[in-house]
Amino acid sequence: MGIFGSTGIWFLIGAILVWFMQAGFAMVETGFTRAKNAGNIIMKNLMDFCLGTIVFVLLGAGLMMGEDVLFGLVGLPNLGIFTDFANYDWSAFFFNLVFCATTATIVSGAMAERTKFLSYCIYSCVISAIVYPVEAHWAWGGGWLSKEILGVTYIDFAGSSLIHMVGGISSFIGALILGPRWGKYLDKDKRPTLDRRKAVHVRAIPGHNLTIGALGVFILWFCWYGFNGAAASDMTQLAQILVVTTVATAAATCATMIFTWIKNKKPDVSMTLNGSLAGLVAITAGCAAVDVVGAFFIGVVAGILVVVAVEFIDKKLHIDDPVGAIAVHGCNGLWGTLACGLFSVGTGLFYTGNFAQLLVQFIGVVSIAAWTIVCMVALFLILKRTVGLRASKTEEVEGLDKHEHGLPSAYADFVAAPLAAEMLDPEGIPAEPAGVPVVDTSAPALRQSSEKDEKLSKVVILTKQSKFEDLKQSLSAIGVTGITVTQVLGCGVQKGAGEYYRGVKVDMDLLPKVKVEVVVSKVPVAEVVAAARSALYTGHIGDGKIFVYDVEDVVRIRTGETGYDALQDENG
Repeated sequence: MGIFGSTGIWFLIGAILVWFMQAGFAMVETGFTRAKNAGNIIMKNLMDFCLGTIVFVLLGAGLMMGEDVLFGLVGLPNLGIFTDFANYDWSAFFFNLVFCATTATIVSGAMAERTKFLSYCIYSCVISAIVYPVEAHWAWGGGWLSKEILGVTYIDFAGSSLIHMVGGISSFIGALILGPRWGKYLDKDKRPTLDRRKAVHVRAIPGHNLTIGALGVFILWFCWYGFNGAAASDMTQLAQILVVTTVATAAATCATMIFTWIKNKKPDVSMTLNGSLAGLVAITAGCAAVDVVGAFFIGVVAGILVVVAVEFIDKKLHIDDPVGAIAVHGCNGLWGTLACGLFSVGTGLFYTGNFAQLLVQFIGVVSIAAWTIVCMVALFLILKRTVGLRASKTEEVEGLDKHEHGLPSAYADFVAAPLAAEMLDPEGIPAEPAGVPVVDTSAPALRQSSEKDEKLSKVVILTKQSKFEDLKQSLSAIGVTGITVTQVLGCGVQKGAGEYYRGVKVDMDLLPKVKVEVVVSKVPVAEVVAAARSALYTGHIGDGKIFVYDVEDVVRIRTGETGYDALQDENG
């Protein structure tokens, strides 16, 4: 056994890296969606591989790898995995299994946060048993698309069309039939609507953990070296594949960052992460056929295309794709495959002036897309009319973790803690341990203030968190030492400054603020207000506001002092 080729050790190591892409997809999808559905996302990414493995063993592997029949349209299942253990091609089976799982898991992100778990499991079985194996057989199993057409052969070395475009098209159809998340689109009266034809306003729904999403992208990028390079025939070709994969991805990432920076005045973090994935998807087909220059331009186009596609799908078509799967995998899978007809060193239009390769690439993507569309439309409509495709509104709003899996939260710190009263003994008062002396805890009697005519006033200051230290020092300088500070969310009439999330304006209705409360009698209110204004004033919107209230009385609990006396520093 050698290092390279379909019987080499690198072939299997690359396949193992492809399997670990499941972790990357799970992190990206979880991070780009809301915390209340994190467990559901993880279950989907786990089960689409496990269910897919079972059905691929039973049927999918035979349809993909079996003897070519029906004019190259499908393989003939022979159940060799059960009947010929000693001679079966286990390397090819495992390699094709993990690629099949990648195709299935792409859809999870596009249909996230509102899909019934049972329906998703059924979908995973169907795409792994029938949809992917048939079209993958055409190009990788000896089918009609692997034959020479117009003097050239179809180029899709690692699956831009066979895997990613199929996953993207399936995502588009699934999200279209399923409908958007509740509250994603609003009608003309700004009321939530699930009818995309009535949608007028688009709301951004940011994911709950961008850090996890970024980790997923880095995992995917690392594993993509196995995805693209596993089938390399020798060390030279492997190195070439790794280089062009890196160049295309880096170019796409930079293009997305620059494009969003120019367009939205700031570089978009989540969209730039999508840009990296777009570059990886786009170079997958031609990673063994294009040079560094071709890889660079493929990446640049991919980085811009993903932004345009995400916003067009969201804002114009009103199809809700929480993670951008349609744009990343569908649009860039299509672009990367067609780009082989332009940039393939030996046969591409830009190198030979011959349109043959581009035409063959076009024939291939149209055929694969047609098969996928027919199958997915039928599948999702059947699911919708039988077991149901969409979770109920209550399940969606409260979270699929709770209703689909009985999981209060995927994060332990978010689980509601019992009230203190619920932790007492049945009588409501904890028993006193033996041998502990009883302490008199009765409060002292109230003592009337010695300064009955002193007015009590409460001053409430709302301002930016960044100005708190300045405010605290200013108040301390005039003798105000007792303050209460609360972190709050709020906004004034300006509603805050609008930002953009994945190309959609986020209405920052609630901004983080600090709320400072003081009650004074000895220190004049006017002096407190003047000190606060002096510390907080910048002349810009958002400096904050000061509220002044009359206070009827104050009681110091420990001593029973009231009014003016209760506010005095005992050490002063």
